[in-house]
Amino acid sequence: MSGRLSGLGAGKSGPAAIHSRLKETHMKLVTKELHDKLIANGKVQDGDPVPPMKLFNPTGAGTWLVTELDPERPDVAFGLADLGMGCPELGSFSLDELRAFRGRFGLGIERDLWFKGR
Repeated sequence: MSGRLSGLGAGKSGPAAIHSRLKETHMKLVTKELHDKLIANGKVQDGDPVPPMKLFNPTGAGTWLVTELDPERPDVAFGLADLGMGCPELGSFSLDELRAFRGRFGLGIERDLWFKGR
């Protein structure tokens, strides 16, 4: 195994061990600061909050501009979802489902670290 990949298996060998190690290092989608902001946005009844968070599929179509989290069910987010089919839509979606998604090369959904909602 190459030197770059040798530490990924952590004593185990084979694709399953590498996948297991990669799974442990996936990005945290919602930080504490973002969680608090998204919950606060979810408590506001009127208004049009600026999305503080952008999620995307690094290996294909899929972008989510998240404006709020449901205060009663913080796994349920609301925002603009564009799955690359030419018809983005506003709606609710499950963060647990996005966390569980694995695309090509085993990569999951990521948060755009440089995104600034305006």
